[in-house]
Order: sequence, then structure tokens, then C-alpha cells
Amino acid sequence: MLQLIDKYFSWVVITLLLIGLNQRKIQDSKRKQSSLVWLCILMCIFQIVVSLSVHNTWPGFIVAIVAAVLVAIGFVFRSHVWPFRLHCVCCGKKLDWEHIVGHDDNLCQECWDKRHPEEAKAREEAKRLGGKKPFVMPTHVEDMDWDNWEPTDICVITYLIDGDKVLLIDKKRGLGTGYVNAPGGHVEAAELADDAARREFKEETGLTIGTLSRRGELFFQFKDGMAEHAYVYVASGYEGKLAECEETRPFWWEDKHHLPFDRMWADDTLWVPAVMAGKRIKGYFLFDGKEMVDSKVEIIEDGPEEN
Repeated sequence: MLQLIDKYFSWVVITLLLIGLNQRKIQDSKRKQSSLVWLCILMCIFQIVVSLSVHNTWPGFIVAIVAAVLVAIGFVFRSHVWPFRLHCVCCGKKLDWEHIVGHDDNLCQECWDKRHPEEAKAREEAKRLGGKKPFVMPTHVEDMDWDNWEPTDICVITYLIDGDKVLLIDKKRGLGTGYVNAPGGHVEAAELADDAARREFKEETGLTIGTLSRRGELFFQFKDGMAEHAYVYVASGYEGKLAECEETRPFWWEDKHHLPFDRMWADDTLWVPAVMAGKRIKGYFLFDGKEMVDSKVEIIEDGPEEN
């Protein structure tokens, strides 16, 4: 009997190691991977003792004692050595092979989905997207990979200042409906941002602006996946007459240092005062719909940016 164990027991260990390789592909299976390492160590110790017994004609009771000790160790540390279950710990449903050797919580897929509704929803969304991993927005600006971030839209925002007055708009439709903002919009393909600022300003206010200086950049990431890179401008001098359009209603605000922030986007309070004071800015923002989740604003320097 000991000769057979000595000859073939190594295949049991190899089988466990192969199962361990399969576990690495299964999500949330670190505990069960660790348990296989424990099992392999205990079995290797047992095989070494068996081999020594066979080749050195040790009495069989030594092997029995060692086996009993190893079983006792396994029992004492059973939560580490044997976390495997054949049935769901919640509903009792028989588990498939993947959930037996993997998934540390020993739950069937249905019970797991009930306990983790957000992850289940993300998995279904990934299926809908053809296996593509859905976007998950972090809760902090610093956790966003801005170096590899790519905007879905590039836009411009322009503040026309005339003494203490600044031209604003009531947004009637589109993103930010009901909010007060500055004139602006999307940069078209093959269009320079400066040209887009002049074009959008004319379309939304009826005015042709004079001097234009860039004052910074804004980076907006929304939870739904929309990502906007915005260039901020300040203009002085203009021609024409204010004209309302289908999307906006332009109006003059009398005090550029006391803007109606209660009717504006939440991020505006963090950077617009610096722009009104003649400074340059760079801002990073995370939004869930119209709610700002996190932000970071850098004051670059005084004065306009070189175009």
C-alpha cells in the first residue's frame, strides 16, 4: 500500500496544482487558491514521510502518526485548508464546478447577484456592450487616469466682459438646461478652438466679439461616460445687437464679481472668480448628472494664456 502511495501520490499534488491554475482565471478566488497551497504542502509532507518509510523500511505506524498529525492540522486550520462547498451556503442549490473550486463566498450566481446588485448590473451592461468593460467613474479626481483620458467632446466657453458687466446666457435646451452659463459650444472637426469660440458666441448671442484671450482648460468626466475638454476664453469689445436663439437667451449681468452662482453649474464657483480676476486656471471635475462628485482647480498664473 505504501509503495502505491509513494508511486502515484505525486499525481494528486499535480492535479491540485492544475486546479490552482484554473482558479487564477476565476474572480474572487484568492482564499481557495491559498487553500490549495496548504493542501499541497500537507500532502507533500505526507509523501516525503511515505517515501522515507518505503526506502528506509520504517515501521508503518510512523506513517500513521504523521498522517494523523497532518489531518489534525488540517482540522484545526480547516477554514484555511478546506473552504470548498458543494452547495450554495445561502439557498442550498448545487454549485457548478467553477463555483466549487472558485468564488470564495460559495454562493450560486443568483444569490451572488442579489448580494451584489451593482456588480451584477455592470456584468449585464458588459454583456450588452458585447463584452466591453463598462466605464466606472472613480469617486476622487486623483483616481482618474487623466494622462490616458480621452474626451468625447471638445468645447469652448467665452465670457465677454464690458467694464464690470459680463454677458451670460440662460440655457433653454441641451446640456445644462435651466442653468445660467457663458456662451459656448462644441468645437467642430478641423476647427480651431479660437474660431469655435467666435462662431458659437455669434450663434448664441448675435454679437461679434473683438479681442479674445484664452484663460485655461477644464476637464469634465461624467458618470454616464460623457467626457468634455473645455477651453475657457475672455473677450473684450463687440459689435452687433443681442439676439435670442432657440438654445439660449443672452443677458448682461451687472457685476462680474458677484455672479448668480446659485443658478450655475457647481464647478463655476471654484474657477470663474479666478478668471474674472484675470487669472488662468486648469480644472478637473467629476459629475454624476448635474451633481459634482469631486473637483480639483489649479490657479496657473496671472494674465491670459498665449494663443
